[in-house]
Amino acid sequence: MMADDLEKTEEPTPKKIEDAKKEGNVPKSMDTSGFITLLVAVVAFVALTGWIVDRLEALYRYYIGFVGVELTPKLLMEITTYTVIQIFIMVLPLALPVALAGMLGAWAQFGFIFTTKPLVPDLTKIDPIKGAKNLFSLKKLIEGFKITVKVGAVFTVAFSVFLGFIEELVSVSHAPLLHQIQWLVDRALVLAAVMLVLLMVLALVDLLFVRYNYFKGLRMSKQEIKDEMKQMEGNPEIKAKIRQIQMEMARRRMLAEVPNADVVITNPTHFAVALQYKEGESRAPKVVAKGADLIAQRIKEIAREHHIQIVENPPLARELYKNVEVDREIPEQFYQAVAEVLAFVYRSKSAL
Repeated sequence: MMADDLEKTEEPTPKKIEDAKKEGNVPKSMDTSGFITLLVAVVAFVALTGWIVDRLEALYRYYIGFVGVELTPKLLMEITTYTVIQIFIMVLPLALPVALAGMLGAWAQFGFIFTTKPLVPDLTKIDPIKGAKNLFSLKKLIEGFKITVKVGAVFTVAFSVFLGFIEELVSVSHAPLLHQIQWLVDRALVLAAVMLVLLMVLALVDLLFVRYNYFKGLRMSKQEIKDEMKQMEGNPEIKAKIRQIQMEMARRRMLAEVPNADVVITNPTHFAVALQYKEGESRAPKVVAKGADLIAQRIKEIAREHHIQIVENPPLARELYKNVEVDREIPEQFYQAVAEVLAFVYRSKSAL
């Protein structure tokens, strides 16, 4: 076997990709999922800020109402229960879109996949020797480098933006409390927007890198592609599917020839045979389409749409359907019967 046949230089086939998905092996970029989740979280928080502030004010007034009241174990339990419920009400509208965003981030990258394969115990994963090789592999080194670059970029940008805010602290510290809170919220939104832009860039780079590595890892050798083709051709289900597609394509081509027919001979309920005769070009009439039951009905429908005459002749229709294949000229034994039908058709057309 040649070395070229063993080198993985070919792009993965659709079957190879589909098999990898069934195994749970998909090109998942954590940065992309994280960016989508964070984006939705920020948008949801901004949209719900007013509502959350109102709930916090209501909770604050609730606490104020207990000033001077003796705190008994029963009352403390009521306050705790009420607080937990209010926090849950505030958090739920934020948690739901964030959870949906996490699923959307995964779905947008590789679609919906349900597989239990990754959950099946694999004893090879606890092999200490293999584990040590994976720990110091090139892949882990690249992952570590990526994390270092990302953390460094985020920290540098965040710190630079934060330094700009520090200059405003002196003047803000003398402002009323509500003004300070508003300033804090505004600056938090600015910082979040800057971080989102940075994370979007990092997510895009990571997505491209992950997909490149994924498809590179699935590359196949020429021999693997040949073996896969042999396996697919030998699969009964695939062969049946191929035959079904071929039959459907042949049926469509056949029905497309019906408008070119000169006559359709039928057994009224079961068979239909469309004949075409080009004088000077063919020795005898040719069957351009034939069918039984539903196909026969379809042939007759097309014939009516194109004003092709339909002649009922049950014995001739049965014999032509049984003995003559599509795109073949009729045998000599049918010349007389078919000639009479065509003569009748031509006379009918001349009479119009």
